Amino acid sequence: MTIDAHVHVWDLEAAEYPWLTPEFTALYRTFAFDEIVPELDACGIDRVVLVQAADDSADTEHMRAVADANPRVAGIVAWLPLDRPDQLPERIAELQADSRVVGIRCLIHDMADTEWVLRPEVGRGLDLVSEAGWSFDYVSSNPAPLAHVPALAERHPELRIVIDHLGKPPVGGDADARAEWRSLIAEAAARPTVAAKLSGLASSVGAPDSWTVDSLRPVVDHALEVFGVERLMYGGDWPVSLLAGGYRRTFEGLAAALDGLSASERAAVYGDTCRSWYRIAG
Repeated sequence: MTIDAHVHVWDLEAAEYPWLTPEFTALYRTFAFDEIVPELDACGIDRVVLVQAADDSADTEHMRAVADANPRVAGIVAWLPLDRPDQLPERIAELQADSRVVGIRCLIHDMADTEWVLRPEVGRGLDLVSEAGWSFDYVSSNPAPLAHVPALAERHPELRIVIDHLGKPPVGGDADARAEWRSLIAEAAARPTVAAKLSGLASSVGAPDSWTVDSLRPVVDHALEVFGVERLMYGGDWPVSLLAGGYRRTFEGLAAALDGLSASERAAVYGDTCRSWYRIAG
């Protein structure tokens, strides 16, 4: 089974997305699941994991409704107010009743406090996430916040952490920037409870003509070296991938950068790791 571990849907009338402003011209609209189906079919993707796009329960409920209508959805990475642990037990019980909920994410890269994720109250929230059997998606807009991942892994030894978009490496960037990311991601990968997504690599660069397979290779090769295929999973990052030329172009670019993998290694990246890390049945 081939799984895309990172797909978004959003509805501007169903939830609020403060980060989504008119300047994101290609993204500033509602994106329904039906739009991505032809792309999934063309690329041979069987199932997907929907990932939250707003720190808002309405966004989670929207994803659950989309999953109700689309059995192709294998999992949902939902949102919880982790800094309000006293409010979590009831909501956790509600979400645990939905087996499609497999993880939790907060948009920590949009928060004014760059150390929000290390707050004691957030730590108590993450302990509850771990006890519920869910993973925690860790998202950043640049490599620097990766420095917090080892501390999180130490504080929460039972929590499975998934780094989204490989921590936003500088694809095609200068040597110093690449060196910083290489060091930070290696430190994170040294913790066995940390995995990562090969997602959003091209879209972080910008225009469709600003990246190539060759610019992806050093990043992908380093990720393979420090994580191994058993802790890496493919994510298409739709619809954000539109910024980099679209779903198919980014899918094919990553596939070309992974052309040295064996069939079993590709099976891990394109499905097995996602199923095991998110504990997706079937």
